[in-house]
Formats: sequence, structure tokens, C-alpha cells
Amino acid sequence: MLKRSFDLLVSAAGLLVFSPVSLLIALAIKLDDGGPVLFPQERVGRNGRVFLAYKFRSMVVDAERHTGAVQAAANDPRVTRTGRILRATAFDELPQLWNIFRGDMSIVGPRPLRPGEADTTADGRHLLLSEIRGYEARHRVRPGLTGLAQVYASRDLPRTGKFRYDQLYQRRAGFCLDLRLILLSFWITVRGRWEERGPKV
Repeated sequence: MLKRSFDLLVSAAGLLVFSPVSLLIALAIKLDDGGPVLFPQERVGRNGRVFLAYKFRSMVVDAERHTGAVQAAANDPRVTRTGRILRATAFDELPQLWNIFRGDMSIVGPRPLRPGEADTTADGRHLLLSEIRGYEARHRVRPGLTGLAQVYASRDLPRTGKFRYDQLYQRRAGFCLDLRLILLSFWITVRGRWEERGPKV
């Protein structure tokens, strides 16, 4: 209950404080290519419930039509001019404050995964993350806007590697760790390093 109260307080404050910034971002996206401002995407939440997570659109319209779900690469041509700034500062994630306020997500927690998210193993096998031991345990808590994997994992680390960070967070979760991850996240945003391929902190 303490964590949920903290989430409500921070998300409500964030929605209020960042509302002028959000309006400017929406205007920039519209002026950039005239496409939709928001990009809704299905994510798996607490107890396996699927919800729509909202982000400011940072890629061209229908970026995944021909490729499916592909993680953004360095200098990805699908990312718009405005999107490069948004992704570097994580301002594309601001609409998820609404998801946190609603209770879909938490400020800090495991990465919010897409339904059926998978990875390719070293031997070329297609591995669903749901097949990994301990997968179900990650859905006992709400996924987070930030967390161990988001802060410490390399952008190019395979999904299975990031999953290990999610498991580690669940074992060590606590207010002090959450506060540290929040402060580090602000520091990464200020420096515009969220898209760094290597260490961000």
C-alpha cells in the first residue's frame, strides 16, 4: 500500500508538472510528420493482465508493419527527428504517468513486457520469455517506468539478459532501492543518455 500511495502521489504530481512540456511535445510531433501523437502498445501487467501502455510516438507511422516488433537499433531510420530527442531523454514515456496513476504500472519495477515477447538464443532458437524459469513471478508486481534493467542494462543486451535484471530487482525490491533508481533515472534524463548503447550511469 505504501508503494501504491507513492506511485499515486508521484504520478499525479508528474502529470501536473509536465503538462506544459507534454503539450509542446505533442505540437512538435504533429509539426514533424503530422501523424498521431500517442502510440498505444499492449503490455503485460500485474497478474498477467494485458493493458495498453501509452507513449509519445517517436517512430514513423506504422514502423512495425513490415518488420514486426524489432528493438530500435543505433541510428534507426524509423525514429523521427523529434523522436530522437524524446528517446534520449525518455520524454516519450511521459504518458505512462497516466498508466501509473491508473494502477497499470508503478514508478519502479520490472520492465513492462509485450505479450508473447521472445528472444533468439545463441543457437538460433526462438525462446519465449514465458518459458524461462521464474517468469510467472515477475507478474506478482506491477511493471515499472524505470527499474534495474532500464537503468543498468545495455540497450543491446538480449531480452533474456534484461530478464535477469528484472528477477534481481524482485529479490532486492525496497524503498531505498526504488529511490536510488528514480534519482539515477533523473540523472540519465538530464544528460540525455537513455539511448546510449553501453552504460548509462
